Amino acid sequence: MKSYQMFINGEFVSAQSGKMMNVINPATEEIISEVPEGTRQDVDVAVEAAEQAQKSWAKIPAIQRAGYLKEIAQGIRDNAEELARIISEEQGKILPLARVEANFTADYMDYMAGFARHYEGEIIQSDRPNENIFLFKAPIGVVAGILPWNFPFFLIARKLAPALITGNTIVIKPSRETPNNAFEFAKIVAKSSLPKGVFNLVSGAGSVVGNALAAHPKVGMVSFTGSVPGGIAVMKAAADNVTKVSLELGGKAPAIVMADANLNLAVKSIRDSRIINTGQVCNCTERVYVQESIAEQFIEKMIVAMKNTKSGNPLTEADIDMGPLVSKNQLEQVEDAVAQAIKDGATLVLGGKRVDTKKGFFFEPTVLTNCQQHTDIMRKEIFGPVLPITTFKDLDEVIELANDCEFGLTSSIFTQNLDVAMRACKEIKFGETYINRESFEAMQGFHAGWRKSGIGGADGKHGLEEYLQTHVVYTQYNQNVK
Repeated sequence: MKSYQMFINGEFVSAQSGKMMNVINPATEEIISEVPEGTRQDVDVAVEAAEQAQKSWAKIPAIQRAGYLKEIAQGIRDNAEELARIISEEQGKILPLARVEANFTADYMDYMAGFARHYEGEIIQSDRPNENIFLFKAPIGVVAGILPWNFPFFLIARKLAPALITGNTIVIKPSRETPNNAFEFAKIVAKSSLPKGVFNLVSGAGSVVGNALAAHPKVGMVSFTGSVPGGIAVMKAAADNVTKVSLELGGKAPAIVMADANLNLAVKSIRDSRIINTGQVCNCTERVYVQESIAEQFIEKMIVAMKNTKSGNPLTEADIDMGPLVSKNQLEQVEDAVAQAIKDGATLVLGGKRVDTKKGFFFEPTVLTNCQQHTDIMRKEIFGPVLPITTFKDLDEVIELANDCEFGLTSSIFTQNLDVAMRACKEIKFGETYINRESFEAMQGFHAGWRKSGIGGADGKHGLEEYLQTHVVYTQYNQNVK
């Protein structure tokens, strides 16, 4: 069994509590590692190290900071296969997807490094003679990155890379379910030439380490990815210091299937968008609205597609589509959601229960029909391989149904009518809309939610701007000087 240490100011250290937490493989239910149970005192030390390092880090030209990011990216590529297996072992992700995550993380580091010569300030026209107004873009200072468990390795880069390229330093808290990959990342950093204190890693409970980071007076920004209750807790903790927060929270993505849609494309895209990472992705398709005239045909095809979905242990079984859910708690939540849906009148047409023949937290691919808009299955995030389906009459009705939601992260529509597609992307009130494709964002886009799905966003130039603040300088000069 592996045993890890936290990474603070360039050194691997034990938690001041002396306590450790167990990490479980969700496919086997075996303990695979122990990690430090950090304290508020550990957070204080890490933030202090980050603050001291930031003073000199911000003075380094951005193009030099980019060089450090590229060095770490190469370290990731050199260890990509081992990292993928570690991600798969602790999170349950199938190996091909874990490999994508590891390599995409390296690509993301390189992509953000590319902004070194591209993020800019402004010169603003003055109302006065003999005056220039300069708007500089400045780093915020110390950033806290609080990570989820579903794409734990990539989220390190999503928070670290834009923070570092813009002159900030960072303290990362990994999820207690999936911390191993973050410690392996720290080993790569330790072998690199990155200055001490620029990256720090503190593990522990969200209620302790996460809260201490969000409430810390020397943290200038908190970037959090996770649940709505978690995001609310971060906002409350950050409020006393008026600390900036960037939150990516839950989703309840609607997929609209119009009568003229390419059904095979719609079925494949929705199925893929539901089972990716065993349905544990914030932009997964969470509810399907299919036009009445094609509903029977669509449902028949979807049942076949979901029935053909194979699950298994990602490290021992090949040619599978899904692994286990991340934890026993997650398994029970999905199980309860399906049971409640059936009580609320939904029709179970496929799956609906845990896979009892296997050890681990496996749940069957599940399809529910006749789901009513007012029920939990259509309103609350599932985060499992469960697909609720209902029908609609026309575009007016389905846009209203899609928007009737407290979340607003991603959405999708399948149609071959350009007018329908354009109206949908104008009237659907979500941060992202996918037209005739699966639900998965690009690093150069902007991943941001409306309503309870979050504040701020990530990726692309707009995501980079999250890590900058402005400094406006009014410069009066004497034109008569010779």
